[in-house]
Amino acid sequence: MATWDPAQYERFADHRNRPFHELLARVGAESPSQVVDLGCGNGPLTLSLADRWPDATIIGVDSSPDMIERASAVDENARVQWQLADVAAWEPGAATPAEVIVTNATLQWVPGHLQLIDRWLRALPDGGWFAMQVPGNFDAPSHRLIREVAREHDRAGELTGALRDMPVASPQEYADALAERCGHVDVWETTYLQLLDPQGRQSNPVLEWVKGTALRPLLDALDGAERDRFLAAVDERLAAAYPRKAYGTPMPFRRIFAVGRKGALA
Repeated sequence: MATWDPAQYERFADHRNRPFHELLARVGAESPSQVVDLGCGNGPLTLSLADRWPDATIIGVDSSPDMIERASAVDENARVQWQLADVAAWEPGAATPAEVIVTNATLQWVPGHLQLIDRWLRALPDGGWFAMQVPGNFDAPSHRLIREVAREHDRAGELTGALRDMPVASPQEYADALAERCGHVDVWETTYLQLLDPQGRQSNPVLEWVKGTALRPLLDALDGAERDRFLAAVDERLAAAYPRKAYGTPMPFRRIFAVGRKGALA
């Protein structure tokens, strides 16, 4: 798992947060006793779950110490139980199982997550909700160009080994996985035309975006001048692929959403 920089991740908070809110809008739980956010990140979105369900126990789980530290800092009233753990190893509590499980922009980092989804669904009580969102843009220039630069590097084997071409399933595959245990299944995809940095303050906003996510495994593997040269090569190609307009830098971004309610179709 890559290390994370909360400050870099937060640079595009509005664009990163929007899919979460659109995902949760399709969850119909009224008064769950426990809600778990797997891959909670830096905290604000998990806190919005506490706003929606103020009487529920809210648990945020993330494998990044930096993200958990940041989440704890923004949770000034200690409304969430923050847990440092690998989501792949997370197990629902037997005594008080979660009635809502949310995982947002996390499962693309977790190999074999279709099997995990089935495990989590088995643990949900009847009537419980599962909601997930993953990026579906791994064939976009933003990712293809990173892989291209990595393949040209002297340490290509090591760098390309840190990347996966398509780490998520198709919408149909997620629908199939949820339908095994959910009577209500709601799966869709959206391509956002993200307009990055309309104020023109960043020299290459797409590079800044991927430095917060897709580039993290490679930034961990490189350091010093080697990292600078790699970033310069990625910078040049991304700037050509995503030219700035008068209103910002357009970056199409596809995302996949899936929501299920456990049990027979109502």
